[in-house]
Amino acid sequence: MNLDPIWLYATIALLLLISLWLFFSYSRSQRDSQERQQDLEQLQQQFSTLSQKYEQISLEKNQVEQFAVQQQTKAESTLERLNERDLAIQKLQQQLEQAELQEDQLERYINELKERFGSAQTKAESLEEQLQQTQLQLQHQQAESGQLQAKFSQSQQELTELRTTLSEKQANFEAQQRNFLEVRQQLNVEFQHLAQQILEEKSKSFSESNQSALDLLLKPFKEQIEGFQKRVNEVHSEAIKGNADLGAEIKRVLEIGLSMSQEAQNLTTALKGNNKIAGNWGEIQLESALQTAGLLAGEHYIAQESYRDEEGKRFAPDFVVKLPDDKHLILDSKVSLIAYDQAVRSEDNFAIQQALDEHCRSLRTHIDGLSKKNYSQLIGIKSPDFVLMFVPIEPAYIEAMKHDPQLFNYGYERNVILVSHTTLMPILRTVANLWRIERGNAEAREISEKAGDIYNQVCVIAERLAKLGNTLNTASNQYNQSVTALVGKQGLLGKVERFQQLSAKAHQTTPQVELLETDWDTTRLHLLVEKPITQDNV
Repeated sequence: MNLDPIWLYATIALLLLISLWLFFSYSRSQRDSQERQQDLEQLQQQFSTLSQKYEQISLEKNQVEQFAVQQQTKAESTLERLNERDLAIQKLQQQLEQAELQEDQLERYINELKERFGSAQTKAESLEEQLQQTQLQLQHQQAESGQLQAKFSQSQQELTELRTTLSEKQANFEAQQRNFLEVRQQLNVEFQHLAQQILEEKSKSFSESNQSALDLLLKPFKEQIEGFQKRVNEVHSEAIKGNADLGAEIKRVLEIGLSMSQEAQNLTTALKGNNKIAGNWGEIQLESALQTAGLLAGEHYIAQESYRDEEGKRFAPDFVVKLPDDKHLILDSKVSLIAYDQAVRSEDNFAIQQALDEHCRSLRTHIDGLSKKNYSQLIGIKSPDFVLMFVPIEPAYIEAMKHDPQLFNYGYERNVILVSHTTLMPILRTVANLWRIERGNAEAREISEKAGDIYNQVCVIAERLAKLGNTLNTASNQYNQSVTALVGKQGLLGKVERFQQLSAKAHQTTPQVELLETDWDTTRLHLLVEKPITQDNV
């Protein structure tokens, strides 16, 4: 309540007039002078004290009222912002409850995944051992291939030399045969002429008794001719036999060369099925599936990272997929398509079945290799007890499952889960959704922390407003005490009302002075001050 300075001056003038009136009354009434003098002195003292208090209260009241108006405005604005923040906090609380519900659902889903894939971790070690064995076999095959190539080159050179020697021997044999025929013909002619001449010359002179002498004469020639004929036949037989042996040797060398060529071709095909190019292609397909699912390299998965177990052995899984809560998932790519390619190219059902049997055996061998490894024991890896074995060719995966229905159970019992692109993508999408939910939970936690900070700031403002209210209550109480001292039952105004009746100049009316209302509702502010929000309340 504002007091006009005119009223203040009027009151002071009134008091002065009352004092003058008392003074004149005192002059006229000396018999009551002593009593009135005492009353006057008391009134003057009370008036002086009251005037000082009044001036002080007026100043304080003006300041307090101005400050109260400002603080009331600020308090209303603060309360309005507080209401808005209460609504925001309620929305955040609802979002937090939804996030907690989603987190519970996610936790149940993760537990289901852990239950489904919880037995596959121990199979990691066998993959590394199989890889090492494959590398040793590859090196051994490469060494054998080099030796076979060297032997093949040597055999080619020997074959060329044998062909040259055969050609030379064949030419010599033909020349000897021609010479033999010529000599034979010449000897036959000469022997015929000699025999005819001897017969003609001796036929007349020899008798039957000399026939034995003729036989003795012709017998050496006959023996020489038969020996020569025998030798010619032996030479001819040896030549034929030598030609046959040489042909057999040439055929054997050709067969060895063809066999070596076929073995070299088969080795080349095997190398194509097991070399690093095929492995790199499978890893590229697997990484493409990871990226298609929305996972980022380095952030959500790691490729070809080296790890060691407690014994110091080194392992390098193809891919390690990161999961929330610092968990991991192991992925391995398997490219073994030689038998499957044979099955596709074959037209005979029996050959197709044999090739598919070999294809399934190859997959089982790789499963056994993975089952011997224990990636869960690697330092820095927190993986479940299973490994996802990725077959990049979908038809090869489908044909293996159709041909061997127990193949999946065979891997599952050994903690190896066979997956193709079709079955792997839902798992990877689930992992991506887990990371998306984790980001949402992190954002919710950040919002909760910021909401807590805002609420704490509101509590600080409420504390200051409470202190201000206490100050206003103190000033109001002092004001009310002064008003009570002035207009109360035992107040000063009741004591000076008699002066208005006694003085003709006392024509002014005492203004109405009312008590201030101090019963303000600060309960909510005190509650905010007494219970500030903490991180545990969020």
